[in-house]
Amino acid sequence: MVEVVEDQVPVIAPEADQPSLREAVLRYSREVAFAAADVYARAAESRGSWDTRLEALIVDAILRGENTDALRSRIAALGWKAQERFTVMVGNSPSEPSASYVSELRRMAGRYAEDALVGIQGDRLILILGGVQDRETAYIKLSDMFAPGPVVYGPEAGSLLEASGSAQSAFAGLTAAKAWPSAPRPVAADDLLPERVISGDDAARRSLVKNIYRPLLAASNGLVETLGTYLELGHSLEATARELFVHANTVRYRLKRVCDVTGWDPLLPREAFVLQAALVVGRLSAPPKAATERQPSRTQP
Repeated sequence: MVEVVEDQVPVIAPEADQPSLREAVLRYSREVAFAAADVYARAAESRGSWDTRLEALIVDAILRGENTDALRSRIAALGWKAQERFTVMVGNSPSEPSASYVSELRRMAGRYAEDALVGIQGDRLILILGGVQDRETAYIKLSDMFAPGPVVYGPEAGSLLEASGSAQSAFAGLTAAKAWPSAPRPVAADDLLPERVISGDDAARRSLVKNIYRPLLAASNGLVETLGTYLELGHSLEATARELFVHANTVRYRLKRVCDVTGWDPLLPREAFVLQAALVVGRLSAPPKAATERQPSRTQP
């Protein structure tokens, strides 16, 4: 429109008034441009604030284990695309996180995951990742964005709506992580199972029973007895062999079978601790054996 008016200036105004008219048209076009830019900026700011509030609602709903149509609708509105490989990382947040910090965290997460949600709840930073490609690298790089202190990631979940389990494990691990001062950073929640059990996490207790104790019982061949004796006798192969009246190579073979069955190596101190915790909670969870009644002896008349 401005170009049309400017082209028609010689037609609609005398030559003496043409410079003033052109200047007025240029001033008008500048004011229109500034006003439009302000409108777009306000719209973008409003959209960004809306996205931030929506993201906070989704993170809170996932942490609470909500599974509703409303949550699915919010996830779709946010433009979430990832369909697999979900996990949750938790740790300490910076004392005064800025908008630029959150934006940088999102950009960093975007390098290793298809989608990411960021939540800050008090002094806790929650990062929900979807479609993670190289998990080990992603966790190490993203842990640098957390404030000093433990960083824990939960087990992988099959869908975003199932990520609440990963979040619960991660938070339980974060609570228990102080009991393992030399824990790596980041550390998997499943690597903190003994500490989580001691801190009262029932999910960790069930995991030890299900994934370690029961498979050892099912494998039979004296694995539980051999492992228990080995741990009780100070991790000595020879002492275990003498106690069980078997050759040391038999003990070594059975301990290797323990590693094959459970994925935890009893020859490594930290993993032996996990196995010992599994034996303790497994034995406590076993139903008590029924006491056999003694038949009264018959007396001769």
